[in-house]
Amino acid sequence: MHINGSGNNDAGRSGRMDNTGTRRLDVSRSKFELTAIKPEQYPEGDLPEIALVGRSNVGKSSLVNSLLNRKGLAKVSSEPGKTRGINFYNVDDTMYLVDLPGYGYAKVSKQEKASWAEMIETYLHTRRQLKLVIMLVDIRHTPTEDDRLMYRWILDRGIAHMVIATKADKISRGRIQGRLSEIRKVLGIKADVSLTAYSSETGQGKEQVWRDLEKAVLDQTVNEQI
Repeated sequence: MHINGSGNNDAGRSGRMDNTGTRRLDVSRSKFELTAIKPEQYPEGDLPEIALVGRSNVGKSSLVNSLLNRKGLAKVSSEPGKTRGINFYNVDDTMYLVDLPGYGYAKVSKQEKASWAEMIETYLHTRRQLKLVIMLVDIRHTPTEDDRLMYRWILDRGIAHMVIATKADKISRGRIQGRLSEIRKVLGIKADVSLTAYSSETGQGKEQVWRDLEKAVLDQTVNEQI
């Protein structure tokens, strides 16, 4: 499957074949679909879902906008903790990007933290359409205890996953590999798990992330439909 970020004709749409016989995904046909609090509010149907998890203010909304080439699709706030529900973004009627509430935000009540944790765990535990978890960490900082707990939980559940180190434009290129090595070591990320430095500002890492998504989810979906 190829990603098409601009075409609007039939060849660039979900379920269509281009002139090479390859199915294409048109990310320009992306939209915010709904915000859910409870499972009965989740979208109906069987489209595969890719969930984004990470600390508050790690850049999940910016990543959604960057991957889908849409500046304002996901609302980006300078105030951490603004994502209070689970946001579903429909990508070309082929898959969903699912933005889960951020964890680790200190300036909310214990009750609200517990509510967010329950919302995240309920989705991750029960959603059969979930095909992949993308965990986001800030490349500038050593993963926190909250990050380590989340990653151990992903491993314990045996969920297919990849890790993205955001805000790569905030450090020099010469430091990137060292930061990735530390993140891999601290979280215990195995060598066969994708860890990508990403910048929503410059697009660094976007092609690699889409290649990983195709391999993990989209190609699998195409094969299931053949």
